[in-house]
Amino acid sequence: MREIALDTETTGLDPKAGHRIVEIACVELDNFLPTGRTYQQYINPERDMPEEAFRVHGLSTDFLAGHPVFSEVAREFLDFIGDARLVIHNAEFDMRFLNAELTQLGIPALPKDRAVDTLAIARRKFPGAQSSLDALCRRFGIDNSHRDLHGALVDADLLAGVYLELIGGREPGLLLAGTGEERQAGETILVVPPGAEQKRPPRPHVPTQAELEAHTGMLEKLKNPIWLKQG
Repeated sequence: MREIALDTETTGLDPKAGHRIVEIACVELDNFLPTGRTYQQYINPERDMPEEAFRVHGLSTDFLAGHPVFSEVAREFLDFIGDARLVIHNAEFDMRFLNAELTQLGIPALPKDRAVDTLAIARRKFPGAQSSLDALCRRFGIDNSHRDLHGALVDADLLAGVYLELIGGREPGLLLAGTGEERQAGETILVVPPGAEQKRPPRPHVPTQAELEAHTGMLEKLKNPIWLKQG
């Protein structure tokens, strides 16, 4: 099963306010594990970089000016993700920005149910606990010491590890199944991968003679037990 752990960096919080994507990164997963294939691209947002956004990811207007605009990388990005399910932390945010960029180019939007939201999974699994990417890395013992600033590729790579832990870690059989909508709704199905079934020898269910005698002795101590009545 092919999935893509995905993250974006932007100039702000709302594409309707004119904010744009400045970085996209993807980490390919096969059966929940990274394959080593990645996609990463800085993008010229064709606008200035607000100071508050710069403090988050450190991508300046001057740096991004030397990179392609979204229209020049859209096809390459879509070819990389193909029809894979998208694994995103706070999926609504990234999907909103991606679809704003795509629809501006006349490209059909990505369906919302195509995304698995790890933030929603974490909040269901650990209600009341911190559910940021950093907090989940701490919970699962994932080294994020190299994450001094937000960076899409670093975050997508960390997200791949967090996602694996959220769905059961490396224990065989603890795999999420079903559609994205089922995952969003918290309907987790435990399945055993083909070939992993363990057949057990049949267990005897007929009582031994000693067990029958002990049962009869117990019934004789009861007053008028119905189990000894003849039909």
